[in-house]
Amino acid sequence: MASTFAVLADPHRRQILDVLRDGERQVNDLVDGLSVSQPTVSKHLRVLRDAGLVEVRRDAQRRLYRLRPGPLAEVDAWLAPYRRMWEDSLDALERRLDAVDDADDDADDDAADGIGPKDGSDG
Repeated sequence: MASTFAVLADPHRRQILDVLRDGERQVNDLVDGLSVSQPTVSKHLRVLRDAGLVEVRRDAQRRLYRLRPGPLAEVDAWLAPYRRMWEDSLDALERRLDAVDDADDDADDDAADGIGPKDGSDG
């Protein structure tokens, strides 16, 4: 069985999952939305089904496909340390921007009090 990462490497499969996030769909709905042939969509659905990312339900003559998010936990677990890295970087950026904003506020307060640059010029 292919890993979740290998299955998600294909852009058509990711598009199928994106469509299925909104709910169950028939193959023909996916074909219309993805602008690829029905056999191609069926092939990708089989790979996604084999990987456990989608499941199929029969409703009379129709087959309805839906997302199974459980296997995406593997991807989420792999991304967790990178997410923390980005959060740390964004927190540091926020602190830096707050410090710059505070310095600008102090300069504005000084200007309002009539305190100008030390050389006596206006700016």
